[in-house]
Amino acid sequence: MITDPTPTATARPGTRALLACAVVAGPLWAGVSLAQVVGREGFDLTRHPLSALSNGDLGWLQIANFAVAGVLAVAGAIGLRRALAGAPGGVWAPRLVATYGIGMIAAGAFVMEPADGFPVGTPEGTPTALGWTSFAHMAAGSLTFIALIAVCYVLARRFARTGDRARSVLSVIAGTALLLGDGWAMAGGALGSLTLAVGAITAMLWVSAVAAHHLRTA
Repeated sequence: MITDPTPTATARPGTRALLACAVVAGPLWAGVSLAQVVGREGFDLTRHPLSALSNGDLGWLQIANFAVAGVLAVAGAIGLRRALAGAPGGVWAPRLVATYGIGMIAAGAFVMEPADGFPVGTPEGTPTALGWTSFAHMAAGSLTFIALIAVCYVLARRFARTGDRARSVLSVIAGTALLLGDGWAMAGGALGSLTLAVGAITAMLWVSAVAAHHLRTA
């Protein structure tokens, strides 16, 4: 395996703290979301997307979760830009992580409408008409997912070029998990919200794992 050179930019003050933000972003969002899956009455991950948690009396928790994770990802992108300066993937990987963070912030700001029995008391099925915030949320989600998928493939190429085959393969797996999960959900496949959640969390955790890798060498 070829040793991945550590650029001198990683010595800049604050780089480690910025990388730590990227490390925390994925696990934080996943942990807070999954805790609500267990604790929120009426929520069923096989029927409801994790974004639906932004509705109801405790909706503020998921809105804050989106916002905080997004800000952490944007900050982490700055750390990755420093850590990868002059290295393969050093331009596009940080840009895509920043885009994913911005998408998360927007997804928190624009809440999708209650649907399919959640929160409790909401009629079953999809609303006959969706408001503009639902469309804005879907656009933000699409931006987030596209950026996450792309950064996983960019990282795969980066690790391949540096001789790190294991991380290259894991990057492809993470990106493909989200690509397939999102595609299945968009196609209306059975358990689509579950496959989307698995794919999104896999990709987010992998980006955090890559940031942790660079944090150790910063």
